[in-house]
Amino acid sequence: MKTEWSKEWKPLAAIVAVFLACFFLPVGTPRFDNAIRESLELVKWYAREHVIMCLIPAFFIAGAIGVFVSQASVMKYLGPKARKVLAYGVASVSGTILAVCSCTVLPLFAGIWRMGAGLGPAIAFLYSGPAINVLAIILTARILGLELGVARAIGAVAFSVVIGLAMHLIFRKEEQAKADAAVMTPEPEVKRPLGQTVIYFATMIGILVFANWGRPAADGGFWYAVWSWKWRITAAFAVALGIVLVKWIRVPWWKVLAVAIPTAALAAAFPHEPMIAFVAGALGLSVITSTSEGEAGDWFAATWTFAKQILPLLLLGVLVAGLLLGRPGNEGLIPNAWVTRLVGGNSLGANFFASVVGAFMYFATLTEVPILQGLIGSGMGKGPALALLLAGPALSLPNMLVLRSIMGTKKTVVYVSLVVVMATITGMIYGALF
Repeated sequence: MKTEWSKEWKPLAAIVAVFLACFFLPVGTPRFDNAIRESLELVKWYAREHVIMCLIPAFFIAGAIGVFVSQASVMKYLGPKARKVLAYGVASVSGTILAVCSCTVLPLFAGIWRMGAGLGPAIAFLYSGPAINVLAIILTARILGLELGVARAIGAVAFSVVIGLAMHLIFRKEEQAKADAAVMTPEPEVKRPLGQTVIYFATMIGILVFANWGRPAADGGFWYAVWSWKWRITAAFAVALGIVLVKWIRVPWWKVLAVAIPTAALAAAFPHEPMIAFVAGALGLSVITSTSEGEAGDWFAATWTFAKQILPLLLLGVLVAGLLLGRPGNEGLIPNAWVTRLVGGNSLGANFFASVVGAFMYFATLTEVPILQGLIGSGMGKGPALALLLAGPALSLPNMLVLRSIMGTKKTVVYVSLVVVMATITGMIYGALF
């Protein structure tokens, strides 16, 4: 009886802790009430700005990786026994193509990880996806200075390779076991030429990239022209995807047409609300794939698997991040003055604190630059600024929660620790030099 009762202490302690937290909730105090509002505002903004146009395309791409990319191909180019120069070279510059945030990259990482990619190249891809964003680096150089922009670009590429290699070495026994298992895997039959697969993925990546193309600071020039044509370019990629579905994925043409016509009509009827047509297209794609047999049906099933695993954890993480740190320009439970005061100068503590704050705070693509501009204006040192730039876009609390569900607690803790430590050291070196 005593042994049985001893097992109940943990549940009892948890119940008591939850009760006391509820009993002493500081409801009615301005900071707590404002933090609750900030968490809800951030989750609302995230749902409107990122779930539809960022995560949904990313889920479909991740599902397609699982269905249309053979495991042997992933193992050949990104597996534990792949040529290191090729594997890390491809993974480390992926962010120049994918303008994604720390959350949008997660379904893509999960897709290649589950298909057998080596831990090192997969981690390099995970870091580089949000960190090596060409627009973000250009914006950093223009607003925060050329030297900080160059340092961010060099640091991000180097980080992705070094952190990937470090993860590979730390977990080399598991990687060796994966490599040995891959040797025993028979080469699957290739269903279609490589060129068709490349075009198929290019259409989806084009939709993801151009639908989320941000407006540049200056009205004029090449980047502004791309932004002004972003929805026309997105529509062109969507048409190409429809053709691919009919010709190569064997989706009946009338199903694709039944989605394309109303989507085009909505785009014409609401030219200033492109999200309406985007939602219609995404829903239509979900319907035609979920009601199809063969590869199209398998594609939707894989996409749905990623969505139901990742999305709830992301929204929970965004809610907690908003509660603690608030939205950009607003405060949560932690006052902004504390953050500003702790990141001044170039001390070890300032760089470490900037790295930790960057790691836990959620940054949408490109928002880290104006946030840093305000912090630098309030006295933030150059070293901590670079540390936050290297840790912030690649990590966030929502990102960590999902990573834990994908690759386990141990690997997630090691990865986050490596990013924070390297960002701290790099920030100190940069601050000492400049």
